[in-house]
Order: sequence, then structure tokens, then C-alpha cells
Amino acid sequence: MKFKISVLYRRLFKMGLIFSFLAGCATAKQIEDKSGKWVGTWAAAPQLVEPGNMPPEPGLSMNTIRQIVRVSIGGNTIRIRFSNDFGANSLLLESVSISASLGGGSIDLNTRKFLTFNGKKSVSVPVRSEIYSDTLAFPLKQDSRLAIDVHYGETPPQLTGHPGSRTTSYILGGNQLDNPDFKGAVKTDHWYTITGIDVRGSEKTSAVAILGNSITDGRGSGVNRQNRWPDIFSQRLLENSSTSNVSVLNLGIGGNCVVKGGLGPAALERFDRDILSQSGVKWLIILEGINDIGGISKEEDAAQTVQSLIDAYSLMIGKAHAKGIKVYGATILPFARSFYDTPFRQQAWREVNEWIRTSGKFDAVIDFARLMESSEPGVIHPDMHDSDHLHPNQAGYRKMGEFVDLGLFENKH
Repeated sequence: MKFKISVLYRRLFKMGLIFSFLAGCATAKQIEDKSGKWVGTWAAAPQLVEPGNMPPEPGLSMNTIRQIVRVSIGGNTIRIRFSNDFGANSLLLESVSISASLGGGSIDLNTRKFLTFNGKKSVSVPVRSEIYSDTLAFPLKQDSRLAIDVHYGETPPQLTGHPGSRTTSYILGGNQLDNPDFKGAVKTDHWYTITGIDVRGSEKTSAVAILGNSITDGRGSGVNRQNRWPDIFSQRLLENSSTSNVSVLNLGIGGNCVVKGGLGPAALERFDRDILSQSGVKWLIILEGINDIGGISKEEDAAQTVQSLIDAYSLMIGKAHAKGIKVYGATILPFARSFYDTPFRQQAWREVNEWIRTSGKFDAVIDFARLMESSEPGVIHPDMHDSDHLHPNQAGYRKMGEFVDLGLFENKH
């Protein structure tokens, strides 16, 4: 009996050592999540960068890019997510630093801190993968601009990024992490490989994720103005005492569809990654479907597209509800007189919007269609579109951002 107990004890002891070893190998994300609540303060939906949106010369390999992002809520502890989701080869980050942006390509070098990955300054991001940096103490102010400098090693020929940044990035040859002003940098209005920033928040801190297409991504808004409708909405949340702890994550992709086609992975395909994997999301706004409707090629296909959209919305609502996320449906904006305009597409638009308004599937409805429709049925206000009767202009985006009811986002626990 003693022998059996002794053997069992030794086996359990060895297993304990194994368990300890495995725990020590857990990712930084797994360990950190146990000691605090992570909430996203900025995000961009990753997609394969098309040839026309690739980095200009000198490119990213062995060079440095300075990327500027506007965060929503602030915090003192952060982590940053990087993606190689669409790369066919590994992506090497030689060194990454963050700093407060001073505007343009300039940074406050006194605020600079270096990121680490499992304690190391460099990391190779595997094919079709994403990673988080280690936790970093950094005083991130709400509604501020953060500069993320990445010195790359070899980068894959297929890059992951977000072409619709509406924000200028700056590229210089070699390792330029000590360069405060990036004079002479090549400019490009795209983001590459960065996909999210989380802050450590209290239990009363939460995020709103927005799933959308170019109207959420901000086509027609200004470059470096941060005036998309989600930006305007975010600023209002931060300035309101009942919602100042609520962040906004813009997961729009220009040209995106809900079911199939369009640019980037369709909303159904990217939903788990772009929405359900975000940190601290309590609410979801869905403003998608115009490109599916615009893609209807003949009248007899319209009914099937309407049903496919309804089925897709229902599936996404169910998935979000299972995660405790409230889902708000935004009606699709009017598009008569645009390049999408046909009678059968107009009919499909009316049917989809009627379902969004009356099905009861959504926890609330944000009726952008009625807000933006002029006195002429199906036509957007003449002074609210970007000369195409489809995309809002800067005044239109402001009107949308100011329309959203902040009472839907009061974070009560």
C-alpha cells in the first residue's frame, strides 16, 4: 500500500509540475484577462490589402511605418493587436513603440514606450494569425491620438490591413523608431497590420461595436478629421456623464456585403472575429446590406436577397445575444438616383428596412433611413450626400452621429 501511495504521489507531483509548466506557457492574453477587464478603445476590421492599396515605396519590409489612430476611452494599461490574417508567409515585427501624437508625423518622444511580446521586442506573426502585445503601462487619454511605430523585418507579399483609414500613415526606410518628426516620410492613407487597442477598464466600462460598410468606414468624410458618424457618436458618448465610460469600435469595411461578394470577407464570414472576439463589447449596431441589395442583378433574384439578409441578420443577432450583447438594427440609407437605383432594388430596400423596424428581433432600431430621406421618397437629402446619392458627406455623417440615442448605451450594472 505504501508503495502504491508513494508512486501515486510522485505521479501527481510530476503532473503538478507539468500543469505548472503549461500554465507558464499560457499566452499573455489568457493570464491578463484573469486580473482585469479588457475593453477595446479602437479597432479596424482586417482585410486583404488590394494591389492598389499596398504600401508605396520603399514599402514595409526592413522599414518603419508610423500609424496614427484616434482612441475613444482612455486608461493606464493597454495592449495592441496585430494581424497577419491574410498573409501567405509569416510577418516579422522587429520592434514596436507607441507615443502620443503631436499631429502630422510628429510624436512626443518623451511619451514613447516599447511593446513586448512574451517579454521580447520582436515577434514573428504566423500565417493567418493575430497576436496581442504584452500588457503595457501607458497613460492613454480618452479621445486622443496615438502613434504606433512599427519597424518591420520581412513582410509577406500579401498584407493584412485596413485601406479605408481616412488617416495618414508615414513610411521611412530603415529603423526610424528614434525619429520624432518623420520628415521626408512617404505618406499613405491606409493602416497596415494593426487591428485593435484594448485598455484595462472597470466593470462599468464597455464597448459598442459597429458592423458596417463604406458608410460606417467613412467614405465621403475628411482625411485626418476623424469625422465619420461613429467618431461623432463616440465624442458624444465621452462628453455625456452617463456614457463617458463607453467606447466605440468601428468595424466597417468599404464595399462590404452581408452575405457574399463585395470587398473584404462578408459580414457573416467575419462576424466571429470582428465582433465576437472584441474585448468588452456590450452593444452591437448593424448597418449593412446596401451592397447586397445593390448587387441584385435581376428582378427575380430580389426576393431571395431580401430573405438572405433577414436570415443573416437573425443569425448574427442570435450569436450576439448568446454572448450577452444587445443588438441594435440601423435601417439602410436611401439610394434612389444613385448607381444602385432600380425599381426592384428599391422594393428590396423597403422590405428589408420594414423587417428591421418591425420584426422585433433587434433590441432597438436606429432609423437612419428616415433621418436621411428627403421629401422625395427613397432619395437622400440633397445637401447630405457626397455627390453620388448614396454616401453621406461630412454634414450627413455629423447628422447621423448626432442622431443616435445615447440612452441606449447607459452602462448600468
